[in-house]
Amino acid sequence: MNIDKKIADDLVANDISFVTTVPCKQLAGVIEEIDARDDIFHIPANKEDEGMGLCAGAFMGGKRPAIIMQNTAIGVTINTLATLIQYYRMPLPMIISYRGELREPVACQVEMAVHTKALLAQLNIPTYHFHWQKDVEELDNILKYTFMCNKPVAILTDANFWGGYGDQ
Repeated sequence: MNIDKKIADDLVANDISFVTTVPCKQLAGVIEEIDARDDIFHIPANKEDEGMGLCAGAFMGGKRPAIIMQNTAIGVTINTLATLIQYYRMPLPMIISYRGELREPVACQVEMAVHTKALLAQLNIPTYHFHWQKDVEELDNILKYTFMCNKPVAILTDANFWGGYGDQ
């Protein structure tokens, strides 16, 4: 199974036509897949909170958006999540590379990983952790849930899910 294609196909199947991304080594394949798709309008963002603002504008313009980002910037997005996305009940699937978890080769990434789930829990954001490639089979249901309940939802995808860093 091609994980990158499966993710893009599930986004399209759920009428998500606007995706903003922030670069990450783990997410490079899915970002390339989305960028190549004619049925998804892809706007790269410099920062995660900027990307969320773009998604809010797309949602207000009648599009179903999603953001693909790293967990290391969750702290930067707290205000945008609480005062824009949650306050206005905007559904926002957040596919997040969960840096600093198992098989992470960069030590400084670990500190944010320690806080990621707690920050999302403090904001009452439903959070799903994809550790095995088979976990991607749940993405379609998670996307449906996001738009049914008009909430942001976090899908944390760790290095094991993406196949590691070629280290094993």
